[in-house]
This record gives sequence, structure tokens and C-alpha cells, in this order.
Amino acid sequence: MAGETIRTTCPYCGVGCGVLATPQSDGSVKIAGDPDHPANFGRLCSKGSALGETLSLEGRQLRPMVDGTEVDWDTALDAVADRLQGVISQYGPDAVGLYGSGQLLTEDYYVANKLMKGFIGTANIDTNSRLCMASSVAGHKRAFGSDTVPGCYEDFEQADLLVLVGSNLAWCHPVLYQRILAAKEARPDMRIVVIDPRRTNAAEQADLHLPIANDGDVALFSGLLAHLAAANAVDGRFVEKHTTGFDTALEMAEPWTIARVAEATGLSTADVAMFFDVFAGTENVVTIFSQGVNQSVSGTDKANAIINCHLATGRIGRPGMGPFSITGQPNAMGGREVGGLANMLAAHMDFDKADIVERFWGAPNIARKQGLKAVELFAALQEKKVRAVWIMATNPVVSMPDADKAREALLGCHTVIVSDMYATTDTARCADIFLPASGWGEKAGTVTNSERRISRQRAFLAHPGDARPDWWIICEVAKRLGFGEAFAFTSPAEIFAEHAALSGFENDGTRDFDISGLVEMDYETLAPVQWPVRAGSAPVSRHFSDGGFFTPDRRARFVATQPPPPKSTAPGQVILNTGRVRDHWHTMTRTGNTPRLSGHYAEPFVEIHPSDADHLGIRGATLVQLENALGRAIVRAQVTDRQRPGTVFAPMHWTGAYSSEGRVNALVRPLTDPVSGQPGLKMSAVSLYPAKVALYGFAVSAERPDCDGADYWAAARAEGGWRTELALFEPVDDAAALAAALFGDTAGLDVLSFADAKSGRASLAGFAGPRLVFALWLSPDPVLVSRQWATAQLTETHDMPMARNAVLSGRPGADRPDPGPLVCSCFGVGANQIAALAASGEATTVDAVGAALKAGTNCGSCRTEIRRIIDAHRLQAAE
Repeated sequence: MAGETIRTTCPYCGVGCGVLATPQSDGSVKIAGDPDHPANFGRLCSKGSALGETLSLEGRQLRPMVDGTEVDWDTALDAVADRLQGVISQYGPDAVGLYGSGQLLTEDYYVANKLMKGFIGTANIDTNSRLCMASSVAGHKRAFGSDTVPGCYEDFEQADLLVLVGSNLAWCHPVLYQRILAAKEARPDMRIVVIDPRRTNAAEQADLHLPIANDGDVALFSGLLAHLAAANAVDGRFVEKHTTGFDTALEMAEPWTIARVAEATGLSTADVAMFFDVFAGTENVVTIFSQGVNQSVSGTDKANAIINCHLATGRIGRPGMGPFSITGQPNAMGGREVGGLANMLAAHMDFDKADIVERFWGAPNIARKQGLKAVELFAALQEKKVRAVWIMATNPVVSMPDADKAREALLGCHTVIVSDMYATTDTARCADIFLPASGWGEKAGTVTNSERRISRQRAFLAHPGDARPDWWIICEVAKRLGFGEAFAFTSPAEIFAEHAALSGFENDGTRDFDISGLVEMDYETLAPVQWPVRAGSAPVSRHFSDGGFFTPDRRARFVATQPPPPKSTAPGQVILNTGRVRDHWHTMTRTGNTPRLSGHYAEPFVEIHPSDADHLGIRGATLVQLENALGRAIVRAQVTDRQRPGTVFAPMHWTGAYSSEGRVNALVRPLTDPVSGQPGLKMSAVSLYPAKVALYGFAVSAERPDCDGADYWAAARAEGGWRTELALFEPVDDAAALAAALFGDTAGLDVLSFADAKSGRASLAGFAGPRLVFALWLSPDPVLVSRQWATAQLTETHDMPMARNAVLSGRPGADRPDPGPLVCSCFGVGANQIAALAASGEATTVDAVGAALKAGTNCGSCRTEIRRIIDAHRLQAAE
């Protein structure tokens, strides 16, 4: 395949970008955006651009394992089937569960759901999509009668007002955000409002930022609904002809005056009034909502409060308008289509349609009631009600709320089966049976993005070792359970054809999901297409401009929503909000393999407002302990006024593979939305304390250090090796002994050392010839060494004493300027490089910096940071 370019789709977020992958003769893969794909038109974000760097087989487990011993596939598959059958025979089908992932392809998802719900006979199949978009699904179904996203990405560019609610689109969906900014540049009158407790990168480029109090969204949009009625902005014809329940919803909303909304949300009355007036006075409005809405115990009400405002104004289903739930995962939508959630059947059918699915599948044991949703499933594991679980392509020991309890549940479970690429994830370490799954580039299938667009993922690499695609693994287990005839698939194309046929089976137009028009298409050449694609009809881009909802009377439902009571915390506690950073994805199983994506943020951290930091005695760059009754985490403090007082933010990516105590979801309460079952991952009370650190350390090394003796550590890949943050809670007298513990026997190296007894600082550097093997810097305070410069020394030569002494001192010489902290991952540009251009006056705009350094010219997700650096140095440039 070397030299042949394959069209495929990115495996990261729900944007669903097209990718051109070209294997090279040296084994590498060249990655580029697909200019013909309608999701991205050739643009990729930093993560997508680095996909070629994540394809190494280093660390992959390529043979099945049973009870810690490598075995062949027949032995492993027999063991899976025997143990599942044993549990089912003794305890019944509801004693088994399957926990899947938005990283599965639609074909994988389809056969997994078919096996569980149709043939084993339990609906205990759920997915990590429950953690990211279940409340949007529930909101859609309550309002529209179906899980239908009404609009498409083009609407973002055609809107006159874009409202981002709980969405840092600039970092989490950067390709779409750059499409929006390009549209705004072309039409400067276009306005962007960001509703988010944090002043995110998306908020910094908005016309109006509403730093709303946590869980204030229902109050805000209830007040907006009341304002729309008072301002005569309601589309009476649309409401009368196509909806029900408006009067009840309005009655519930009317007490929410601007003053009351301001009090409940922590916003100023002026900002609330401005937002209400702009929304009421703008016809083309798109409201984009994401995890800040969904990951809440009132997430479904938040979604419906937003949808209510669009239904009331009739701003739905037409170009440039509508509510839009943007998914976090590459195939969260595909999982919804095939029934990968515990509360639905395949093809968007509910359990009242079980007879239809039973007839189509010839299913002997069709499930007729909802199964256990994610949080319920892990609680049932803990309580021994579920005794066998199969986990595919996800890492719940890190991502689930109350993550320590999730780990306990798996460790105490009778049988844990894990299908994954790596046996070293926090979850795979709990497995009794490990099944090596094929990864991106090795497997083929389809995914569906946030605008309902189905795209092909195509293989361009061979399956390594014994790794196999998930659909094959599932079908082989099904055969051993006695269901071979129903799972006699030989390719993803056959599975997709059955999936498409089911969507049209006994579908008289009252079900939204129908791709029966794709049954006879050429699967290999399938171009990106939006559903529905009914037989004999063209694809549909937008829904509901003239009604046609999927309720029994074809009318949309207004849902009366009541804001939740204010959240209170105990003295000394703050609210923990969890989320993502720009360059990492979920639990870093893939992105942690590339040095480029670890350069921006290389360790877990917490953002704290300066007033809270002052009150708690926390200084920037020191270590902080977060704890509550569920667990604790130790992370680096970032003091910033981008954070609301009384709240902190910490990313959820770090795992036991990359940090000692960075699993922040261990602190998240397992409370769920009563309608959707989605956990409230963004609002847990925690206490913060300065960690009592005696000695901070920073190290770079050619090999990964052994950090078992450190009280805190966070390791990240770097070009030429590893970079590691360290902390010890007790003083260390012998720095050389510490270095030996971290890096192994140093006897054969040329080791330089420095120690200052007065300051307590020390450093050591070991060389093998001109090559740096390790360097360690120690200090009672956070180590003041440029991380970018220090890690670069792993790939430099150090022949001369001056170069070696520079490493020991942690400072570059005048001939080697320090690039500073990484800002642009795509082109490796540091903050100091940008600052120097701005201070000299050579480049005082983002575009000028791009022309000089290329920074910000690829995915654009660093442009806000570039602007911030320019602004900070503008006065210096003017002097």
C-alpha cells in the first residue's frame, strides 16, 4: 500500500474530519486533511494532524491473554464464551453486561448490540457516550419524538447569531470553530455569544461572554423564553401548527425575570438583557451545546430549555438556524443509530418496537425492557448483580465518575473481558481476558458525525500480530454461544447492509433514522452522506422547518423546565468542573504516544481563580491536593482569572499510565440526570490544599524513568525520550542516589552534578559520549527550567563543556534562544518566539505571526493564545 493515498475519517471528535492517509516506504504514514470532505474541507486540528505519529506498535499487546497468559485466538474466544455462558446459566442474561465506546465503528456497535439485546437477551449494553451526549438524546426525544439533530454544519456559517453553550469549540472542535471564524471575518456583523463559567479560548473571541454560574442554564433559557413572549418574538403560526405544550412551558418560565435570572446565574442584568434582546431580534440563530449542558444532573432539562426557545420562534430546520448538539466522540452518533445505549433498540427504535427488531433479526431472546445505563452498570458490578462485563475500546477506570469505585468493581468482578489495543490501560489491568483489537488505520467501517453524516473509515495498514477488528471478535464469540447463523458476517460491508436494511424495515416514515437507500450502494466507494437516505429519495440535510416531527401527532413538544436549586458547598470547598485540553483526547491512549501533543500540557493541572488561590495559600506552579469523600488527586496549580471564583477546572485525560494521582474523575460524584442517566461530571464539591512538597523535580531522559519512589510524578513522551515532573514530600540528601533510582545504574555515564546547600537546589546530567542520557533538576520550589528547551536537549549533541554546563544549569546559552512554553503544536512554536516578534514590532497581529513562524496557520486552535501573547507585549513594541 506504500504510496497509495486512502480516504478515511479521523478517530477523534464528533466533527468527523476527512483524512488522507498515505503509507510511506519507510513504514511511516503521511497525514493530510481531505479537501473534498464536507466536514473539514482539508483542515485538521493538532490531534488529527499528528495521527501519523500515533501508529507505532510500541506498547501494543498483539496476542490474546487469559488470566495473564498469552494464548491463541481459539483458546481466548472459547474462554470468553464459556465464562459468559457460565454466568448466564447460573444467574440469567441480566448478569452480564457490555460497555462500549464512541471509538467503535458502527459495524462493531451493530453486532455487539445484536448479540446482547437480540440473542443473549439483555439490554445491559451501554457506552461511554452515556458520559457525553445522553442528555441531548433525551432532550431530542422529549421534544421531537426522536433523536434527530435538526441542522448541519453549514448553518454555523449562515447564522447571524451563534450561541455556544457549555462548549469550548475552539479547543474541543477546532475545525468547526475555524469555519465559524472565517464566516465571521467574511461577515463582520455576525455575532458570537459564549455561555460558559470559564473564559475559554472560544469565549475570548466572542462578542459577548456570559460567565454563568454552574447549572444556571435552565434559569437563563427559561428567562429567555419568557422574554421572547414578552417581546412578541414568538412565531405564533409555527407554535400553533407544529407544537404542543407551549402555554405550560411559558407559564413555568414567566417568573424568571431578567433580575431573577441574573441572581440565579451570577450574571449582570445588563448582560442578560443584552443576550435576550440580541436573541429575540435575530432571525438566524444557531445554538450549539455540548458537554457543559449534557454533563449535568439537569442536563436533559437544559437541552429542552434551549430547544424550547427555538421552537417558540420557529427557528429550526432552516438555513442558519436551529439547536445543535455537538457530540464529543467520533462515532457517538453511530452508536445511537444501532442502539448502543441501554435504553434503546437498533435503528432508533424504542422497546415498544421490540417485535419489529425480533422479526428482522429472527432473534430468539429479544430484550423488551431497558438495561443498565453506565453508572447503574458499574454499581451493579459492585453489588455483584452483574457478574461478567465486556469492555470495548474505552477506559472507564479513568473516565467514569467515582473512578476508584469503578476500579474496585472491576477487580471484584467474576469475569472482566477487555477488547483494546493496549493491555496497559488502567482498565485493561483489571482484565481476566484481554482481546487485542485492531486500531485506527487497521480496521474498516463507518462512523457518523454530529451533523448525521456517515463517512467511511478505511484500512491502510495490515492487522499487526494477532490483532483483529471488534466486529470479528464479537461474531466469533456469538458463534461459540450458538448463534452462528445470525453472525455469519465476513466483512463490515455485510454488516452495514443489514444495518441499513433494518433502518427501513417496516418503517412507514414515522421513524427518523432510515438509510435503506444505502443497502445496494458500493460500500467501498461510499462518499460521506447525511441521513436519512430513504430508498428512492435524496439525503436530507435539515429537519422540521415545516413540522413533521416524529411524535404520534407529528407535533413537537415543549417541555416545561424548572431550574435546579442552587448548589451549596461546605466551608473551604469549591466546585470542580472537569473537561478537556486542546491536544489530548480522552484518556490519552492514542495522543499520549506522540511527543508533539504532550508539549502543550504535559501534566495534570487545576485552574484556580486568584482570589481562591490567595485564600487557600496556593501559588502558581505549585502542587495542589484535591480531595473529597470519594478520593483525591494531586495536580499542578494554574492561577488564572479565566476561572470563576469558587470553582476550579481540571482536565480528565490523565491516567495511571502517565501520572501518579491525576485521575480527577475519582472525585466526581456518581449522580445522574433522572431522565438521561448521564452523570454530572462538571459539578462536584472538593477541598483544595497546597501539597506539602519538600522537593520539586524535573527530568528529561532517553528512557522512561522508574518513578515508584516519588510521591508525585507525571511522565510525558518527548522527542528522543521522556520528560517527567516529580515531587517528594520528604527531603532528599543524596541527589545522586535519587538519580540512580530514577534512571538506573549511572556508573557507565559521564555524570556532571551541581548542588547549592544554601538554596537547596541541585542538578545532575548524565552523558554517553555526546548524547544526553538524563538530566535532573531539583529545587524546594517549582523547578524554573524551560521545559521546551530542556526536552530538546535529548536530540542535541553535547560535545563541548559549554553545552554540557548549559544542560546542568538548565539555561540555554545566548546562541540557543529558549523557545518558551509550546503554543503551536502543529509547528512547534513557543511563547518566547511569538513574544520576541511582538516586542520587536516585527509581527503584531496573529496573521503576521503566522506568516513569520507558521503558528496558527493549520488548525487555528492556538490563535487565541497567540493573540494573548501579542497583546501582552504590544506596549513593549510601541516603546
